[in-house]
Amino acid sequence: MTATLASGSLFQALSRRFPGDTAQPFLITPTRTWSYGDLITASAKTAHALKSLGIRPGDRVAVQVEKSAQALMLFFGVNRLGAVYLPLNTAYTTAEVSYFLGDAEPALVVVDPARAEAIAAVAGQARVLTLDAQGQGSLWDAVAAADDAPFDMPCNGDDLAAILYTSGTTGRSKGAMLSHRNLASNAATLVDYWRFTSSDVLLHALPIFHTHGLFVATNIIAMAGASMIFLPKFDIGEIMRALPKATTMMGVPTFYSRLLAHPDFSRAAVAHMRLLISGSAPLSAEVHKEFTARTGHKILERYGMTETNMNTSNPYDGERIPGSVGLPLPGISVRVADPQSGRVLGVGEIGVVEIKGPNVFMGYWRQPEKTAAEFRADGHFISGDLGYFDDKGYLYLVGRGKDLIISGGFNVYPAEIEAALDALPEIRESAVIGLPHQDFGEAVTAVVVAKGVINETKIQHTLGETLAKFKVPKRVLVLDELPRNAMGKIQKNVLRERYKDLYV
Repeated sequence: MTATLASGSLFQALSRRFPGDTAQPFLITPTRTWSYGDLITASAKTAHALKSLGIRPGDRVAVQVEKSAQALMLFFGVNRLGAVYLPLNTAYTTAEVSYFLGDAEPALVVVDPARAEAIAAVAGQARVLTLDAQGQGSLWDAVAAADDAPFDMPCNGDDLAAILYTSGTTGRSKGAMLSHRNLASNAATLVDYWRFTSSDVLLHALPIFHTHGLFVATNIIAMAGASMIFLPKFDIGEIMRALPKATTMMGVPTFYSRLLAHPDFSRAAVAHMRLLISGSAPLSAEVHKEFTARTGHKILERYGMTETNMNTSNPYDGERIPGSVGLPLPGISVRVADPQSGRVLGVGEIGVVEIKGPNVFMGYWRQPEKTAAEFRADGHFISGDLGYFDDKGYLYLVGRGKDLIISGGFNVYPAEIEAALDALPEIRESAVIGLPHQDFGEAVTAVVVAKGVINETKIQHTLGETLAKFKVPKRVLVLDELPRNAMGKIQKNVLRERYKDLYV
């Protein structure tokens, strides 16, 4: 498969494995089933509509909409046109979105109708169209009126297919540039490694604005010619009703902890399924073991990043080790090195995880200096994640550089929240940390030094006016002073240890 990725779009690479019977279901939504024939036609019509709107190959199309089948058709239509897809978290505020639009300079922004006026005010020269949770809006009106003839703009595998923003701990957010080859090669690897076939039905309750739900789940299913039960969001009742019809599920750790907490969840509920996969946040060894004991299924945990898609995975056949993210995927080099010198470390030695392969991104949008700083001379990407290999070749992640917090599968960077807290008149200084949480994996927590009496609820409400909900601290704790080392640096490790049982 990899040899065919030198030219052509991601969609062309996927479509080479579409089922011969185009009537086979691709998406099964609560209101309609979309066949592979529907996918081919709707994505072509979307490409034609975008072209008629003046969108050209290489133009960025920013999308902040609720999950729907039509939103997925928009992704494929952008791809077929040779434009660049820029998904944005639906929780981002207008203030947050304005930065991304200013940096990426999209030609088109597609948003929920309720946000159209606010986004138009910060969209600059970009055209603004709408698409709601039911798949209706001015964008889909244009699609409905468009030609349905085949349309695939010639492009190379190294052409830019998507930009995903990944916020930094300091400075401005970075747009990770992903090529058609990056996305198609990773999908091909995972289809084979996880044994997906056209007989599979994936239970899809993930968002489609980040790597997991969009590039991993969707691309794998399309390339396997399989089907998806496409739920708008994770709802435990809907999940329980859909499980009997699914053969596989991809989820974040929260999915599995909530299943275990459901009174009707039992071994019988998943006895027919062949594979359950977890990612986007660390899966606790306790949840892994409890799930196995309850169901007989060993959850398959893997490791990926916005910049690289998937890097490692516990094996389909073989030992799936609780607490480990598994073995390097075929064709991908994963090593652990000393963060400063770059010296490759041995078994059991903790260092920074570095990755090289066709899955690794092209660099950061309009940040050549930052891109150069994040790669070794031999082409390995410096992930910033800390880990070690055991003597069986399994990778374990023990922490993240730059204090990244992963809460409910979303990346949260403390510096952004600390800046917002420090700007409040009642706070002298702050430190934001992630603490263990049974449901979210990690809970965003603020520890502050106050100038006087503070109101925790008021602070959370104020932050919520400019920050996405998942970034707002679940608790705001007050200390007389923050712990520091001899150099004056705040010791977040001390805070994490002190409050490690806060949510337990």
